[in-house]
Amino acid sequence: MLHRRDALKGLALVAGAAATGWAGRAAAAAAPALNWTPAALTGDQARLVDVVAELIIPATDTPGAREAGVPQFIDRALANYCDKSQKDLLIGGLTRMDADARASHGDVFVALKPEQQVAMLTAYDQEAAVAKGQNPGQPHFFAALEDWVTVGYFTSEPGATMALKYDPVPGEYHGCVPLAEIGRAWATR
Repeated sequence: MLHRRDALKGLALVAGAAATGWAGRAAAAAAPALNWTPAALTGDQARLVDVVAELIIPATDTPGAREAGVPQFIDRALANYCDKSQKDLLIGGLTRMDADARASHGDVFVALKPEQQVAMLTAYDQEAAVAKGQNPGQPHFFAALEDWVTVGYFTSEPGATMALKYDPVPGEYHGCVPLAEIGRAWATR
């Protein structure tokens, strides 16, 4: 069984889904109603990001991407920090995912069965790996989406404090200590 930490070691979580039996846990990815208002995404795109993020990092003994606020993180990043090419890549990919789902299964991605969702994500992950080898400078939307999910998760409070080992400050901090207690100050060359 894969653990979240594996996502940092190559983001192979989705590719290994079918082989590890992870697809059985995909039912947890069903899209609930949004309890937040997207700024850069449409409501449908936000639900799609919500489902995909939860499939990539599902809730286990620690919170999943949904509970960690990853969809909101991605929406804020698109609204406030990404340039046009990054937005176009991600939003174009979300549009493609729904178009592919309609063409293959007759409905949008979030309405598909969990097994169908995992199969599509696995195909996108494999496609992204091939694209990276053929066009290293040309990002694939799914690789970018996986990166955003991973960054959003592991920089969230639940991701940083529950999924990772957390040490807020290595050692104690003593501010405003008299110089007489320290002695000479440190310098480097």
